[in-house]
Amino acid sequence: MQTNKKYKIGIICYPTYGGSGVVATELGMALAEKGHEVHFISYNQPFRLDVFCDKISFHEVSVPDYPLFEYIPYEHNLTAKLVDVVLHEKLNLLHVHYAIPHASAALSAKQILASQGIHIPIITTLHGTDITLLGKDKSFKSVIEFAINNSDVVTAVSKSLKQETLDSFNIKKEIQVVPNFIDSSLYKYENNPNLRRSLAKDDEKIIIHISNFRKVKRVQDVLKVFAKIKKEIPSKLLLIGDGPERLEMEELCRNLDLCDHIRFIGKLKAVEKILSVSDLFLLPSETESFGLVALEAMASKVPVISTNTGGLPEVNKDGKTGFLLNMGDVDGMAEKAIFLLSNKDKLKEFKECAYKHAMQFDLPNILPMYEDIYENLSK
Repeated sequence: MQTNKKYKIGIICYPTYGGSGVVATELGMALAEKGHEVHFISYNQPFRLDVFCDKISFHEVSVPDYPLFEYIPYEHNLTAKLVDVVLHEKLNLLHVHYAIPHASAALSAKQILASQGIHIPIITTLHGTDITLLGKDKSFKSVIEFAINNSDVVTAVSKSLKQETLDSFNIKKEIQVVPNFIDSSLYKYENNPNLRRSLAKDDEKIIIHISNFRKVKRVQDVLKVFAKIKKEIPSKLLLIGDGPERLEMEELCRNLDLCDHIRFIGKLKAVEKILSVSDLFLLPSETESFGLVALEAMASKVPVISTNTGGLPEVNKDGKTGFLLNMGDVDGMAEKAIFLLSNKDKLKEFKECAYKHAMQFDLPNILPMYEDIYENLSK
């Protein structure tokens, strides 16, 4: 079902370097391009929100430092801001990303607005950490269940995340699967020889990893796999991102005597240019609710070697777009990487397959799913 009706949509998300923030921001910008009025609400401007559009507004949640409180009550500040934006911008709906604190704050705002005779529907999109990490903390269980069960619509970014949510909580609400997406127009870069030469020698393969360097990403495994690849294939490893495991990674890099072959590039707003000159992507995560970064790699014609956990098998097709292996199987990952990198024709085949599969998740295929949800809520 398609609709020409335009909505005033509030999008609540984390502004940080991570999949949920990227998806929420890209979704909002795409909705604005189609004529919807989009209002981003967060404590900082989302890092991907770097374009001007008369259909996009940003509302900052100010968090004053009250001497009375030991911990700043962000959820209450967010609730107050949501009420204010809904009232003054006359929003039609709120689309919140993450169950807590965003959905729980939105539900509080909804109750306040209802007391003033205003009905505001809430769509909650589950991205993973709110279920896989916070869900393991029993102190959050009742809040997460309440937020999900009392949202008007709940979506999850993968079948795996939907099932994990149903297994972990007492959920009475239907959960719709709306997968993450990529904007294929961002992945049209041709292989830039000058950029490639600035990163590696002509005879070297470029291996890449992108993450927030948290323990769950098992970034040390990236280095261990690369160490085995390097023994067989001339190559460079590019590490994009930053996070708490950075120092451990640097120490391991020195211990493995690989520092001359590894580059820590740091955080990048757009990774498409570097992906376009890469040959292989490593993602040995403990879990991924979807694996957006793997999809971004595949859209750039980069095969992926990943674990088989969470939603990754829904994105990375074993033996076609890359390979899936058990968590911690460093030897197996290195073996598959060497197989691909040493076989020019096979690598080319996997690159083309990765791109073709990634296009199934192109924005024009996914955006109408959200617009249909908005339309159904407005009836």
